[in-house]
Amino acid sequence: MLGAITGDIIGSVHERSKTKTKDFPLFVEGSTFTDDTVLSVAVADAIMNNRFQDGSYVSCLKQYGKDYFSVGYGKSFKQWIASGGMEPYNSWGNGSAMRVSAVGFAYNDMEKVLSVAQQTAAVTHNHPEGIKGAQATAAAVLLARQGSSKAEIKSFVEQTFGYDLNRSLADIRPSYKFHVSCQRSVPESIIAFLESTDFEDALRNAISRGGDSDSMAAIAGGMAEAFYGGVPSAIAQESLNRLDERLRQTTLKFCDRYAANYGYIVKT
Repeated sequence: MLGAITGDIIGSVHERSKTKTKDFPLFVEGSTFTDDTVLSVAVADAIMNNRFQDGSYVSCLKQYGKDYFSVGYGKSFKQWIASGGMEPYNSWGNGSAMRVSAVGFAYNDMEKVLSVAQQTAAVTHNHPEGIKGAQATAAAVLLARQGSSKAEIKSFVEQTFGYDLNRSLADIRPSYKFHVSCQRSVPESIIAFLESTDFEDALRNAISRGGDSDSMAAIAGGMAEAFYGGVPSAIAQESLNRLDERLRQTTLKFCDRYAANYGYIVKT
Protein backbone atom coordinates (compact mmCIF):
# COMPACT_ATOMS: atom_id res chain seq x y z
CA MET A 1 0.00 0.00 0.00
CA LEU A 2 2.87 2.39 0.68
CA GLY A 3 3.78 2.10 -2.99
CA ALA A 4 0.37 3.40 -4.00
CA ILE A 5 0.61 6.27 -1.50
CA THR A 6 4.06 7.17 -2.81
CA GLY A 7 2.80 7.15 -6.39
CA ASP A 8 -0.07 9.42 -5.42
CA ILE A 9 2.18 11.94 -3.66
CA ILE A 10 4.81 12.05 -6.41
CA GLY A 11 2.17 12.17 -9.15
CA SER A 12 0.08 14.85 -7.44
CA VAL A 13 1.89 17.80 -9.02
CA HIS A 14 1.77 16.25 -12.50
CA GLU A 15 -1.98 15.65 -12.78
CA ARG A 16 -3.27 17.40 -15.92
CA SER A 17 0.22 18.84 -16.52
CA LYS A 18 0.78 16.77 -19.68
CA THR A 19 4.16 15.55 -18.43
CA LYS A 20 5.70 13.51 -21.25
CA THR A 21 9.12 12.83 -19.77
CA LYS A 22 10.61 10.61 -17.08
CA ASP A 23 13.06 13.33 -16.10
CA PHE A 24 11.54 15.18 -13.15
CA PRO A 25 12.28 15.54 -9.41
CA LEU A 26 10.45 12.95 -7.33
CA PHE A 27 9.39 15.35 -4.60
CA VAL A 28 8.85 19.09 -4.77
CA GLU A 29 7.35 21.56 -2.32
CA GLY A 30 3.81 20.95 -3.58
CA SER A 31 3.96 17.15 -3.55
CA THR A 32 1.09 16.04 -1.32
CA PHE A 33 -1.33 13.22 -0.70
CA THR A 34 -4.70 13.31 -2.44
CA ASP A 35 -7.88 11.23 -2.50
CA ASP A 36 -5.88 8.24 -3.76
CA THR A 37 -3.99 8.06 -0.47
CA VAL A 38 -6.99 8.79 1.75
CA LEU A 39 -9.09 6.04 0.18
CA SER A 40 -6.19 3.56 0.08
CA VAL A 41 -5.80 4.08 3.82
CA ALA A 42 -9.57 3.72 4.26
CA VAL A 43 -9.44 0.31 2.58
CA ALA A 44 -6.47 -0.69 4.75
CA ASP A 45 -8.35 0.43 7.86
CA ALA A 46 -11.38 -1.62 6.83
CA ILE A 47 -9.21 -4.71 6.29
CA MET A 48 -7.44 -4.41 9.63
CA ASN A 49 -10.70 -3.91 11.50
CA ASN A 50 -12.72 -6.57 9.66
CA ARG A 51 -15.18 -4.05 8.30
CA PHE A 52 -15.84 -6.13 5.21
CA GLN A 53 -17.20 -8.86 7.44
CA ASP A 54 -19.51 -6.80 9.60
CA GLY A 55 -20.90 -4.68 6.77
CA SER A 56 -19.49 -1.33 7.87
CA TYR A 57 -17.07 -0.79 4.97
CA VAL A 58 -19.40 1.70 3.29
CA SER A 59 -19.60 3.87 6.40
CA CYS A 60 -15.81 3.61 6.83
CA LEU A 61 -15.20 4.89 3.30
CA LYS A 62 -17.73 7.67 3.75
CA GLN A 63 -16.21 8.74 7.05
CA TYR A 64 -12.73 9.04 5.56
CA GLY A 65 -14.24 10.96 2.68
CA LYS A 66 -15.92 13.43 5.03
CA ASP A 67 -12.85 13.78 7.23
CA TYR A 68 -10.70 14.61 4.20
CA PHE A 69 -13.30 16.34 2.08
CA SER A 70 -10.95 18.77 0.33
CA VAL A 71 -8.31 16.42 -1.09
CA GLY A 72 -9.53 16.32 -4.68
CA TYR A 73 -12.27 13.73 -5.17
CA GLY A 74 -14.10 13.41 -8.45
CA LYS A 75 -17.45 15.16 -8.70
CA SER A 76 -19.56 12.00 -8.39
CA PHE A 77 -17.64 10.66 -5.41
CA LYS A 78 -17.84 14.02 -3.67
CA GLN A 79 -21.60 14.07 -4.17
CA TRP A 80 -21.79 10.53 -2.79
CA ILE A 81 -19.86 11.55 0.33
CA ALA A 82 -22.13 14.53 0.90
CA SER A 83 -25.33 12.59 0.33
CA GLY A 84 -27.23 10.68 2.97
CA GLY A 85 -27.41 7.57 0.85
CA MET A 86 -25.15 4.53 0.81
CA GLU A 87 -25.98 3.21 -2.67
CA PRO A 88 -23.30 3.02 -5.40
CA TYR A 89 -23.47 5.19 -8.50
CA ASN A 90 -22.28 2.79 -11.23
CA SER A 91 -18.90 4.43 -11.79
CA TRP A 92 -16.30 3.01 -14.16
CA GLY A 93 -13.66 5.48 -12.96
CA ASN A 94 -10.16 4.49 -11.86
CA GLY A 95 -10.92 5.38 -8.25
CA SER A 96 -11.72 1.73 -7.67
CA ALA A 97 -8.24 0.69 -8.85
CA MET A 98 -6.19 3.38 -7.16
CA ARG A 99 -7.51 2.52 -3.67
CA VAL A 100 -7.33 -1.29 -3.83
CA SER A 101 -3.65 -2.22 -3.45
CA ALA A 102 -3.97 -3.12 0.25
CA VAL A 103 -6.17 -6.06 -0.75
CA GLY A 104 -3.32 -7.65 -2.68
CA PHE A 105 -1.08 -7.43 0.37
CA ALA A 106 -3.56 -8.57 2.99
CA TYR A 107 -4.78 -11.82 1.45
CA ASN A 108 -2.87 -14.77 0.04
CA ASP A 109 -5.54 -16.50 -2.02
CA MET A 110 -6.54 -15.24 -5.48
CA GLU A 111 -10.21 -16.08 -5.00
CA LYS A 112 -10.29 -14.06 -1.79
CA VAL A 113 -8.40 -11.15 -3.35
CA LEU A 114 -10.82 -10.96 -6.26
CA SER A 115 -13.81 -11.15 -3.92
CA VAL A 116 -12.62 -8.41 -1.57
CA ALA A 117 -11.44 -6.24 -4.47
CA GLN A 118 -14.96 -6.44 -5.86
CA GLN A 119 -16.36 -5.35 -2.50
CA THR A 120 -14.00 -2.38 -2.27
CA ALA A 121 -15.08 -1.26 -5.74
CA ALA A 122 -18.80 -1.98 -5.68
CA VAL A 123 -19.61 0.38 -2.83
CA THR A 124 -19.31 3.17 -5.42
CA HIS A 125 -17.85 1.73 -8.63
CA ASN A 126 -20.33 -1.08 -9.28
CA HIS A 127 -20.04 -0.75 -13.07
CA PRO A 128 -18.39 -3.90 -14.52
CA GLU A 129 -15.40 -1.86 -15.71
CA GLY A 130 -14.95 -0.31 -12.26
CA ILE A 131 -14.96 -3.75 -10.64
CA LYS A 132 -12.64 -5.18 -13.29
CA GLY A 133 -10.10 -2.40 -12.79
CA ALA A 134 -9.97 -3.01 -9.05
CA GLN A 135 -9.71 -6.77 -9.43
CA ALA A 136 -6.98 -6.59 -12.07
CA THR A 137 -4.91 -4.25 -9.90
CA ALA A 138 -5.28 -6.30 -6.73
CA ALA A 139 -4.57 -9.54 -8.60
CA ALA A 140 -1.37 -8.09 -10.08
CA VAL A 141 -0.24 -6.99 -6.61
CA LEU A 142 -0.86 -10.47 -5.20
CA LEU A 143 0.96 -12.22 -8.03
CA ALA A 144 3.90 -9.81 -7.79
CA ARG A 145 4.11 -10.30 -4.03
CA GLN A 146 4.07 -14.07 -4.40
CA GLY A 147 6.98 -14.10 -6.82
CA SER A 148 5.33 -14.37 -10.22
CA SER A 149 7.34 -13.09 -13.15
CA LYS A 150 6.19 -10.09 -15.15
CA ALA A 151 5.36 -12.41 -18.03
CA GLU A 152 3.14 -14.47 -15.73
CA ILE A 153 1.42 -11.38 -14.35
CA LYS A 154 0.84 -10.04 -17.86
CA SER A 155 -0.59 -13.35 -19.03
CA PHE A 156 -2.95 -13.67 -16.06
CA VAL A 157 -4.30 -10.13 -16.41
CA GLU A 158 -4.78 -10.47 -20.16
CA GLN A 159 -6.52 -13.83 -19.94
CA THR A 160 -8.65 -13.01 -16.89
CA PHE A 161 -9.63 -9.41 -17.60
CA GLY A 162 -9.11 -8.97 -21.33
CA TYR A 163 -6.83 -5.95 -21.11
CA ASP A 164 -4.46 -5.31 -24.02
CA LEU A 165 -0.99 -5.19 -22.47
CA ASN A 166 0.96 -5.65 -25.71
CA ARG A 167 1.44 -1.93 -26.32
CA SER A 168 4.62 -0.13 -25.31
CA LEU A 169 5.00 3.12 -23.41
CA ALA A 170 6.77 4.57 -26.43
CA ASP A 171 3.66 3.89 -28.49
CA ILE A 172 1.22 5.11 -25.84
CA ARG A 173 2.97 8.27 -24.63
CA PRO A 174 2.79 10.65 -27.65
CA SER A 175 -1.00 10.70 -28.04
CA TYR A 176 -2.14 9.73 -24.54
CA LYS A 177 -4.44 12.21 -22.82
CA PHE A 178 -6.12 12.56 -19.45
CA HIS A 179 -8.50 9.64 -18.84
CA VAL A 180 -10.20 8.70 -15.57
CA SER A 181 -11.90 5.51 -16.75
CA CYS A 182 -10.52 2.16 -15.63
CA GLN A 183 -10.57 0.93 -19.21
CA ARG A 184 -8.33 3.80 -20.40
CA SER A 185 -5.96 4.05 -17.44
CA VAL A 186 -5.61 0.70 -15.64
CA PRO A 187 -4.03 -1.18 -18.59
CA GLU A 188 -1.64 1.72 -19.17
CA SER A 189 -0.69 1.71 -15.48
CA ILE A 190 0.00 -2.02 -15.59
CA ILE A 191 2.18 -1.52 -18.67
CA ALA A 192 4.11 1.17 -16.77
CA PHE A 193 4.88 -1.43 -14.12
CA LEU A 194 5.69 -4.17 -16.62
CA GLU A 195 8.23 -1.97 -18.44
CA SER A 196 9.90 -0.75 -15.24
CA THR A 197 13.38 -1.61 -14.03
CA ASP A 198 12.78 -0.77 -10.35
CA PHE A 199 10.23 0.86 -8.06
CA GLU A 200 11.15 4.44 -8.93
CA ASP A 201 11.15 3.69 -12.65
CA ALA A 202 7.60 2.32 -12.43
CA LEU A 203 6.36 5.65 -11.05
CA ARG A 204 8.29 7.62 -13.64
CA ASN A 205 6.80 5.44 -16.37
CA ALA A 206 3.25 5.97 -15.09
CA ILE A 207 3.61 9.73 -14.75
CA SER A 208 5.34 10.19 -18.10
CA ARG A 209 2.13 9.49 -20.06
CA GLY A 210 0.75 12.88 -19.10
CA GLY A 211 -2.61 11.56 -17.90
CA ASP A 212 -4.26 11.13 -14.50
CA SER A 213 -0.77 11.01 -13.04
CA ASP A 214 -1.42 10.55 -9.34
CA SER A 215 -3.94 7.74 -9.81
CA MET A 216 -1.92 5.97 -12.47
CA ALA A 217 1.24 6.17 -10.36
CA ALA A 218 -0.73 4.87 -7.38
CA ILE A 219 -1.92 1.87 -9.40
CA ALA A 220 1.57 1.13 -10.76
CA GLY A 221 3.16 1.88 -7.39
CA GLY A 222 1.28 -0.84 -5.55
CA MET A 223 2.40 -3.43 -8.08
CA ALA A 224 5.98 -2.17 -8.05
CA GLU A 225 6.16 -2.26 -4.26
CA ALA A 226 5.01 -5.88 -4.29
CA PHE A 227 7.30 -6.96 -7.14
CA TYR A 228 10.50 -5.17 -6.12
CA GLY A 229 10.21 -6.00 -2.43
CA GLY A 230 9.15 -2.67 -0.99
CA VAL A 231 9.65 1.06 -1.41
CA PRO A 232 13.26 2.33 -1.20
CA SER A 233 13.85 3.64 2.31
CA ALA A 234 14.56 7.28 1.43
CA ILE A 235 11.45 7.46 -0.77
CA ALA A 236 9.34 5.70 1.86
CA GLN A 237 10.51 8.12 4.54
CA GLU A 238 9.74 11.17 2.42
CA SER A 239 6.29 9.87 1.55
CA LEU A 240 5.39 9.11 5.16
CA ASN A 241 6.63 12.52 6.24
CA ARG A 242 4.05 14.09 3.95
CA LEU A 243 1.10 12.33 5.60
CA ASP A 244 -0.76 13.62 8.61
CA GLU A 245 -0.52 11.61 11.82
CA ARG A 246 -3.71 9.64 11.33
CA LEU A 247 -2.87 8.49 7.81
CA ARG A 248 0.75 7.82 8.74
CA GLN A 249 -0.03 5.65 11.74
CA THR A 250 -2.66 3.61 9.91
CA THR A 251 -0.24 3.08 7.03
CA LEU A 252 2.57 2.01 9.37
CA LYS A 253 0.24 -0.36 11.22
CA PHE A 254 -0.82 -1.96 7.96
CA CYS A 255 2.78 -2.27 6.73
CA ASP A 256 3.84 -3.80 10.03
CA ARG A 257 1.09 -6.39 9.80
CA TYR A 258 1.20 -7.24 6.09
CA ALA A 259 4.55 -6.04 4.72
CA ALA A 260 6.94 -6.52 7.63
CA ASN A 261 9.23 -8.64 5.45
CA TYR A 262 9.96 -5.55 3.38
CA GLY A 263 11.90 -4.16 6.29
CA TYR A 264 10.31 -0.73 6.55
CA ILE A 265 12.16 1.10 9.33
CA VAL A 266 10.67 4.56 9.48
CA LYS A 267 11.40 7.53 11.71
CA THR A 268 8.22 9.09 13.03
